[in-house]
Amino acid sequence: MSSYSDSLPAWSDAFTSEALAHVHTPAPLDPATLSHDWARGDSAGKGVRVAIIDSGVDAGHPDIGAIDGYVAIQEEKGKFTYDTTPHDDDYGHGTACAGIIRKLAPECEIYSVKVLGGNLTGRGVVFASGLRWAIDQGMHVCNFSLSTNRSEFFGLFHELADLAYFRRISLVCAANNVPGASYPSLYGVVLSVAAHEGHDPERFDANPTPPVEFGAPGLDIRVPWLQNGYITVTGNSFATPHITGLAARILAKHPGLTVFQLKTILYALAANASSDSQP
Repeated sequence: MSSYSDSLPAWSDAFTSEALAHVHTPAPLDPATLSHDWARGDSAGKGVRVAIIDSGVDAGHPDIGAIDGYVAIQEEKGKFTYDTTPHDDDYGHGTACAGIIRKLAPECEIYSVKVLGGNLTGRGVVFASGLRWAIDQGMHVCNFSLSTNRSEFFGLFHELADLAYFRRISLVCAANNVPGASYPSLYGVVLSVAAHEGHDPERFDANPTPPVEFGAPGLDIRVPWLQNGYITVTGNSFATPHITGLAARILAKHPGLTVFQLKTILYALAANASSDSQP
């Protein structure tokens, strides 16, 4: 996460207007018939449980509203503690993500899974514990606007990402803002997201040459922050909750979709998709 600058976050270059490729979508997933109205229509995300695995969420911010559940996870000498009493946001990052999701899916249920501290850092084992908690609690979507580049966590996060996939839990992950591998954002079973140009919260693009599959607004956007305030930011972290919010709306209208089905619907509805072989 960073304030706006002239340089794009890593992985976002595929979504610039100069580089964005045409996505061919064959029938029956023709964007002309598989409409946004069919996919989400007037759905507001009601009944969909969304875990925001982050720095906490400030329920007092006017853009957030009620939080349906909390857990703050800490680890010391191999022992984990899970505090389910209400907590605040230690940085602002989780509140920003929650505000974006709430705007797109105002009736979804938000659960704050606090794994980051006041300097927006944390430990891989705590990240993983937060994801496992969300899976065990039966979330429908997990917003994971963080990652680790530590290779020793590759296997652990791969196991958890697969477990979520098999339980029909969509894991929406931000690609790292700097080049290089990061986990779980680059796994095939997650919905990986980077920032694209523009500010329409409902417009997103698909990338025909993954690992990062979706581009959403994340460049120079205004988000809620601490002390009921707002800031303007750039980062793949803030593109990710746009896809999370749209996913919540689709899942509310079509309960029981697999992660594969959800990804396929999003791919077909991307702004750069059509059933024609040429743009």
